[in-house]
Amino acid sequence: MYLENIKGPADVKKLPMDALAVLANEMRTALLKKLSAHGGHFGPNLGFAEATIALHYVFNSPTDKIVYDVSHQTYCHKMLTGRKDAFLYPEKYDDVSGYSNPQESAHDFFTVGHTSTSVSLACGLAKARDLKGDTENIIAVIGDGSLSGGEALEGLDFASELQSNLIIVVNDNQMSIAENHGGLYRNLQLLRDTDGQAACNLFKSFGLDYVFVKDGNNLAELIPAFTSVKDSKHPVVVHICTQKGKGFAPAEQDKESWHWCMPFDPETGKSKVTFSGEDYSEITAEYLLKKMAVDKTVVAITSGTPAVLGFTEERRKQAGKQFVDVGIAEETAVALASGIAANGGKPVYGVYSTFLQRTFDQLSQDLCINNNPATILIYAASVYGMNDITHLGIYDIPMIANIPNLVYLAPTTKEEYLAMLEWSVEQQEHPVAIRVPGGEVISDGNAVDADYSRLNRFAVTENGSKTAILALGTFFPFGKRIAEKMKAETGVQPTLINPRFISGLDTDLLQELSTTHDTVITLEDGILDGGFGEKVARFYGNTRVRVLNYGYKKEFLDRYNAEDVLRENRLIPEQIAEDIISL
Repeated sequence: MYLENIKGPADVKKLPMDALAVLANEMRTALLKKLSAHGGHFGPNLGFAEATIALHYVFNSPTDKIVYDVSHQTYCHKMLTGRKDAFLYPEKYDDVSGYSNPQESAHDFFTVGHTSTSVSLACGLAKARDLKGDTENIIAVIGDGSLSGGEALEGLDFASELQSNLIIVVNDNQMSIAENHGGLYRNLQLLRDTDGQAACNLFKSFGLDYVFVKDGNNLAELIPAFTSVKDSKHPVVVHICTQKGKGFAPAEQDKESWHWCMPFDPETGKSKVTFSGEDYSEITAEYLLKKMAVDKTVVAITSGTPAVLGFTEERRKQAGKQFVDVGIAEETAVALASGIAANGGKPVYGVYSTFLQRTFDQLSQDLCINNNPATILIYAASVYGMNDITHLGIYDIPMIANIPNLVYLAPTTKEEYLAMLEWSVEQQEHPVAIRVPGGEVISDGNAVDADYSRLNRFAVTENGSKTAILALGTFFPFGKRIAEKMKAETGVQPTLINPRFISGLDTDLLQELSTTHDTVITLEDGILDGGFGEKVARFYGNTRVRVLNYGYKKEFLDRYNAEDVLRENRLIPEQIAEDIISL
């Protein structure tokens, strides 16, 4: 076995060509074994084994610097740069992250989890190299799906300004997470069809040199191509055509489903993880499809992640022109939604909280200043969402709840979510964002308000005395548990409140509470700095009411256990009840 003896790129360079092909197969076998047990980004890594070998065979990492976009293609790179044990031995599977990580290895230069960044980052490395008078190669790896992101196009546009060594490897597997969308992909298709000879060439139009590799899974083509651009004096694109999911038949046939995977049976491809109960993505898709059937102005928008809205390939076909995928371009998605709303449409944009961060300017400038009635559904905005350092979803409240004109809602149940969604789609007064609850779907069958046009009106669900608990969204069940524990231990029933509105305060209710209550508790599934609780604390700042804010301290978490984070931030209901009782 070659892979188990690879300690670094120097060992790759020693292997003969026939051994390199065997090494690629061993890497795929290791990926299949680990990811079937552990989960992770599957298809992109399977397709990039040969290209990774060729890069380390030709270039001299880490002196030559390789920057990976999104990190969806870094697993093979990690295997060849001293981290192969994390892919060979189950007890070491968690020794490395799923993303490039400078803390793991000198061969990684950035922690990257959001897309379309590698060209711009590599331009920065190249500029610093030139200023210092150094001569190393700078290589940016970017997938074709990532090219739809604005930062990628900005990076390509700037790259020719360097007039020095910059090698951009475009890994073209004809896929984003789902299918690609956008005009530039017609040019990539033309380049593939003409073996890179078409006169119309996106990359040359940016002033970049261009090399085409028809079979990006063939080392005999890759190594000469990379050798030809090594130590180049001008920015150059090496356009390689690879097969996403190569080597595992289910992933080759269903590239979308196998972009990322949970643990599965490697013999059958069937998932080992089964989900029971309802899911907010499915609930949303069913609602929107029914809505679309009776109202042709309703349109669902995604930025490269249709699954977030529950829109499978079949549902996308069913929706037709009422479903829009703008590619990995969150900024465009928000601006598009604003434009649709301005011209009488009813746009609903679904996005993960971590990717919403890329849209602040468009939310403020394109949408909220113009006060257009678009709906934005924000998923995984919770400690129960994605848990990698690059994909945290707990920063959305400080980011968007303070933008004027935006109404930010926090439902607590399925019934409340659907009522808020229906109201938002039909109203014409405000841009509205809905923080889709994290964790399991709660459906209690209780009647909820159908009209949220009276802004910033909190709902009192349990009248009590002395202590009021304002439990926002996902944490409303925590509020219930705290209230029950306090009543059981003290005999005093706290007032329990579902705030519903994140972006404003019910000042009448808060004022009323100040006359009958001593303590107000706020619970939010997000960071405290700039969050919902601080608004409440500010309101009571010059009164006798004590306010305790519960949420997360400001920090970057990585690969955490949600219960550990809750406990460390004293967010376990029993801890909070203990704090209140001790007062």
